[in-house]
Amino acid sequence: MTSLQEEARPVGRCPVAHGFDAMGDDYYRDPAGHLATVRDTSPVFWYPHLNAWIVTRRDDCLTVLSDWRTYSSAANSAADVPEKHHGIYPPDLVSKMIVGQDPPGHTDARSVAQRGFVKERMDRLQPEIEARAHRIIDRFENRGSANLLEEYSLELTTQTIMALLGLGYEHEAMMRQLRDDLFAVLSSAHEPLPEPGRTEVWDRFVEANLTLRAIVDERRDSDADDIISVMASARAKDGSYALPTPQIALHVSEFAAAGTDTTAQAMTNAVIFLSQNPGALQDALAEPELWPRVFEETVRRRPSSTFTSRRVTRDVELSGVKISAGDMVWVALASANTDPGHVDRPFEFDIHRPDPEDHLAFTAGRHTCLGNPLARVQGATGLRVLFERLPSLRPDDTDELDFLRMALLPVRRSLHVHWDVADVERSRTRTVRTLNLEVTERTEASDGVVALTLSHPDGGDLPPWKAGAHVDVHVPRGNGGQNGTGVDGEPWVRQYSLSSDPEDRTTYRIGVLREEAGRGGSAAVHDALTAGSRVTVSWPRNNFRLLPSPRYLFVAGGIGITPILPMIREAERAGAEWDLVYGGRTRTSMAFCDELAAHDGRVTLVPQDRDGLIDLAGLLGEVRDDTLVYACGPEPLLRAVEENTSHWPKNSLRMERFAPKPVERTVPDTPFQVEFAESGTVVEVGADETILQAAEKAGLPVVSSCKTGTCGTCETRIVSGRADHRDSILTAAEQETNETMLICVSRAEAGCPRLVLGG
Repeated sequence: MTSLQEEARPVGRCPVAHGFDAMGDDYYRDPAGHLATVRDTSPVFWYPHLNAWIVTRRDDCLTVLSDWRTYSSAANSAADVPEKHHGIYPPDLVSKMIVGQDPPGHTDARSVAQRGFVKERMDRLQPEIEARAHRIIDRFENRGSANLLEEYSLELTTQTIMALLGLGYEHEAMMRQLRDDLFAVLSSAHEPLPEPGRTEVWDRFVEANLTLRAIVDERRDSDADDIISVMASARAKDGSYALPTPQIALHVSEFAAAGTDTTAQAMTNAVIFLSQNPGALQDALAEPELWPRVFEETVRRRPSSTFTSRRVTRDVELSGVKISAGDMVWVALASANTDPGHVDRPFEFDIHRPDPEDHLAFTAGRHTCLGNPLARVQGATGLRVLFERLPSLRPDDTDELDFLRMALLPVRRSLHVHWDVADVERSRTRTVRTLNLEVTERTEASDGVVALTLSHPDGGDLPPWKAGAHVDVHVPRGNGGQNGTGVDGEPWVRQYSLSSDPEDRTTYRIGVLREEAGRGGSAAVHDALTAGSRVTVSWPRNNFRLLPSPRYLFVAGGIGITPILPMIREAERAGAEWDLVYGGRTRTSMAFCDELAAHDGRVTLVPQDRDGLIDLAGLLGEVRDDTLVYACGPEPLLRAVEENTSHWPKNSLRMERFAPKPVERTVPDTPFQVEFAESGTVVEVGADETILQAAEKAGLPVVSSCKTGTCGTCETRIVSGRADHRDSILTAAEQETNETMLICVSRAEAGCPRLVLGG
């Protein structure tokens, strides 16, 4: 294997970007900002220090990331193993890193490793992450200052990955060091690692991997669910172990780095961004459901890994620049995420972006970070707990530049912060995340709709909220009395929009339509909750936030009026122009019309029995300048609103649905058969189920994560038959070749009665 130090560095490549310096302070202060200074003039440029081309525009980056045959990942693990370690760590072992493989090897290794990182498992881990975060803060909260990176961010991520790997505290020092050494090994494939550092890193790296190999061997055939045991016990179709011991130890090394440092870097960067954007911090403190958005906006704005790299396998051209086969290409993720051709206001820190996950921080396609479900749960939880406990926490110096200077992975080593120790006492008296409230008033808001006013029995203030928020209401089943548990077992949990005034901190109000054909929750509200009833309610959450605008058009149908009422109040206070069109079956079925009467001239009521359906074509046919459309109601109304605003500017429409949006199909789905070639098992896939669900029902060992066709975890080889591809991973060309499919969403093509799938 040839190292960077041994390669002849080509000279005279053009174009170059003379202002770009991956070792300079400007780069480490803000990689995306530094790349932006050269992106317009040199979207693709040669960087001699790395002996590589740097690609900065999003479209070019996606081209590289989506075509593994042309842009190979194999060079990402081309590190040069010192000769003295070849006997126990052969050079070709490093090439088996997940980040450094192409299909089919990458697919096989990832399918085993992914079993420890499925989204459902990460979501179940959230309470434990939260508990660990609290325990860590307990250690230093009374000091008033800390090195946040080392004492909190890395401590939390290290504890979590240790728990996931099933490793005890005796291995903690080794795993912390292994994190840094793995990054050094990865970077050495592209950046020189001078002596004596190279020898020291490799000696430690190999010693740690030998320890991990012994642990892997101990856990062969274990039924434990830690990640090492899951990988160690995985079997191939012939009954042999799916992965050899040295390769599993190598993957654990990868997890030690990617599962700790990258998320710790992101949490620490978020603290800097929040200190520079206090409005975002206040919004997140007021609405805890925004913390995932804080994390997403942080990694969009500053990915923990500035770049990912590929080697070109044939001559290509990107943005007019010719790149030769064999050249290295560095994909500038930080630049792609701030490309003004794709992102509005790319350098603003905006946690209210309509599509917060529309970034490449976790890369894209097959090499999407398999640990991203863990990062997202851990990052959002760690930030929420930190600022709930210490809301006054701020960095001492946002320009602090204590970095391990590697261009690929600029690793921050410290961020010193301080806070008011009075936060400590205040946090001890905060209300828990569920509230035991009392129904203080119940009124009939319309035919079939009751309005319930809720308050705390002690009369104290309730958690703040903003227009568009909803609460989870734990509704007693049966005739279970007043405590919300019911004689028939666990309570129903249903979500209802808050319809009262956000400035009234003493009460919440919800409106509930009795749905006789529903699952029972709304009927239980009507039957069981009366004045004086006690009910458990969550803190408010908001997925339908009212964004600032000079003008609004509100469209409501039936009980969909409830989130619109506080939006009208908020629009009024902001001095914005607004109009409401509100439809219902009959005038007597339309709730809260008495409140709306105060806005005569701005409100149009459309009872269907008298006026028919809302004339959406007339209402929305002409685009209104600087206007946001907010709609809530039954699915037919919302789909019609979508159709009639298709010509409006992007992001003009905001909607809240009562149920997930149905998938549009030109022909009905029909049953078909799937044969899994490795086991010979044939399953029937019903018209209303996925291949994944049918396989799970049959007891087959299938692995999945997102279940929406966006992560690539369940990608499966097609042996025969044609697929109806419905995923977001495979390119159009890959779908046309029909070599693989995502079994969580894709089906057999119409007219294909049987698919035969491999592993």
